[in-house]
Amino acid sequence: MLRGTAAVSVQRLAPEDLGPAAADCVFEALAARPKPVIGVATGSSPSPLYQALAASPRDFGSATWFALDEYVGLPQGHPESYAEVLRREIIEPLGLDPRTVHLPNPHTGDHQAACARYEQQIAEAGGIDLQILGIGRNGHLAFNEPGGALDSCTRLETLTEDTRSANQRFFDSPEDVPTHCLTQGLGTILAARHLLLIAQGAGKAEALRAALKGPVSRDCPASVLQLHSRVTVLADAEAASLL
Repeated sequence: MLRGTAAVSVQRLAPEDLGPAAADCVFEALAARPKPVIGVATGSSPSPLYQALAASPRDFGSATWFALDEYVGLPQGHPESYAEVLRREIIEPLGLDPRTVHLPNPHTGDHQAACARYEQQIAEAGGIDLQILGIGRNGHLAFNEPGGALDSCTRLETLTEDTRSANQRFFDSPEDVPTHCLTQGLGTILAARHLLLIAQGAGKAEALRAALKGPVSRDCPASVLQLHSRVTVLADAEAASLL
């Protein structure tokens, strides 16, 4: 066990243990309230968690689910839209009612109104009990890129070239990677009752060090984790190597 600040618990785990350990956090949240609210992330980091949940016989029907973000500019049904990723990774494997899984809507033509509506939906659900997170190589959290406000709400964000390069592997060419997204803000994320960050690989080591050991700064959006009262970080040995 590695120790971060008093509010942050960091566990260094074997890669095969990340999913089960993260699933235990989800099970705890599911048991804590009759109608729990879970925030879900996309990308490679939470994949072991979703696989562990899919292997469980538990019923997830009581929960409501909110995604961190969604690309702007992809047509509905695009295989790399996060709506489709969540359909493949959690809705179908966990047997969820699609109506219980929410994403910010990039197709309305009014991004500001869509973001305000998303904040309202989260509030109407009672707030997020457990927010699942990954971390970007540049320290972004959700799609909050360096330089943004640390208390932001859900909003339109311009993706950096570093983020677009990291996500290029999911698309046929660099030109196909979206340039914008709708993302929960850092303030939205901090409002969740429990934050669960999953980090894998040497490429995340510097970002994780900056997030947990560096100053709280716009230069590393994930450093806001230090401001939260309950954070669990699950990392493999490579990701935790600089802690």
